Amino acid sequence: MQTLPRRLGAAVVTAVIVWFLSVRLGTFRDFQIAEVAIEVTAVAGLTVLTGLSGQISLGNGAFMAIGGYTTALLLLHLNWPFIAALVASAAVTAVAGGIVGVAAARLRGPYLAGATLMLGVALPALASAYQGFLGGDQGLNVVFTAPAFLGATFPLTRWQAWVSTVVALVTLVLLANLCYSRIGRNWRAVRDDEVAAALDGVNVAVTRVLAFVVSAICAGLAGSLLAIVTSLVAPGAFTLTLSIALLTAAVIGGLGSLPGALWGSLLIVIVPTYVTDVATSHGLSSSVGSNIPIAAYGAVLILVMLAFPQGIQGGLRRLLTLFTGPDLGTRIPRDAPAPHVTPPADEAPASHHEKEGTA
Repeated sequence: MQTLPRRLGAAVVTAVIVWFLSVRLGTFRDFQIAEVAIEVTAVAGLTVLTGLSGQISLGNGAFMAIGGYTTALLLLHLNWPFIAALVASAAVTAVAGGIVGVAAARLRGPYLAGATLMLGVALPALASAYQGFLGGDQGLNVVFTAPAFLGATFPLTRWQAWVSTVVALVTLVLLANLCYSRIGRNWRAVRDDEVAAALDGVNVAVTRVLAFVVSAICAGLAGSLLAIVTSLVAPGAFTLTLSIALLTAAVIGGLGSLPGALWGSLLIVIVPTYVTDVATSHGLSSSVGSNIPIAAYGAVLILVMLAFPQGIQGGLRRLLTLFTGPDLGTRIPRDAPAPHVTPPADEAPASHHEKEGTA
């Protein structure tokens, strides 16, 4: 099992790599680095929700919209610092996640997926209903600038990539600590056997709601980052396709695996750009080319599931095991044994004297 110093060390090494790439590469690559960091933040929360607590959500795009609009409104009308707006967005999405989690606590499987699907479709439509406040289809403009001490010529895209990366890394470290804590063990216990978990003293309803809250916070942070990177918050950025792409990335990377969130995010950021360029170079029309990334998601998902049923991270760990031996514990344990269940008092084994009396 990884310790906190090892997780912090891995985060620092990743930050150094991102800094080096952002300095060496161009503006477009800075934008892609920021995109990957945004997706990692959202997918990490979703992979915890689905991989650990066993709840399927198709509405995390709606939580990203809540975080993005909260950030835009605070920056636009109250001139809050971005860090304060980021924290406020996390708090607002936590409340929204708690409300949705309470409403969905009794739902399972496809019923839960259907309920969150309706959330993902309906919530962004509120922007059209309140055009004066939320900007309608045109959305809200977000002004985000690099600090003055970096110099007037410092690229804004590089600063956006740095900020997004730092938020993503902090989120991953906090999630890793949480998943290896008592809360994470409760999530796995509820996922594996709700009855056994309840008999062991775990509050199943609270545990399920808490998983929704954590996932919503991650999505809200991702929505805030998306707002400052694109400089615009509009309902068109939070469509159902986004929610499906997030779930696809979680499955491709490996459910229950935080490193898998990185692999899945890299695919959903890089694949659309690549296939769109290929479609354009082959003279496909824009109407046909716009559907190619969606088809590419499906193709990549099928290929990965056929080659690595446990996702990319599961496949990498299997290959690593061939050379290094047993699992090094770099993922969130998905097959941890269920907690010991103490039998109720009326089912406790009979004592020695009771056995003699019966005889």
